[in-house]
Amino acid sequence: MSNEATEVVLEQFAAVNERDFQRAMDLYADDVVLLVPASEAVTNPGHYEGKEAVGEWFGDWFRTFAADYRFEIREARKLDGDLIFLLAVHGGRGRLSGAQVQGENAYLYRVRGGKIVRVGFFATGEEALDAASLPEWSQPETD
Repeated sequence: MSNEATEVVLEQFAAVNERDFQRAMDLYADDVVLLVPASEAVTNPGHYEGKEAVGEWFGDWFRTFAADYRFEIREARKLDGDLIFLLAVHGGRGRLSGAQVQGENAYLYRVRGGKIVRVGFFATGEEALDAASLPEWSQPETD
């Protein structure tokens, strides 16, 4: 996992776990795209474009949880070029309810020039790996 693209993604998760959201967002390109599928476990599904929209989505997500919400990376690996597959367990307490929540998601990240340019959420690792062969993921982003 020593390639630069993987390190960028892992640094983003480290910043989030430390609640350093500015540092996390500094790792995103201005034209980043976030793909959030419709799911019972995820609020506000959709296609978000631009650093501001992506930051707002993540802000909405984290405001629903207490400060103990964390991600534990189970697997992170380069698939091709700068396409990164990541599997993580995440959990903590709801901010208002105090209820303990936990989940597992897979992610695809495309990194260009040391910045995250595309992020996708998936329910399972298999779904993410299947999606990696789709045109929207298999074609490297261009400058």
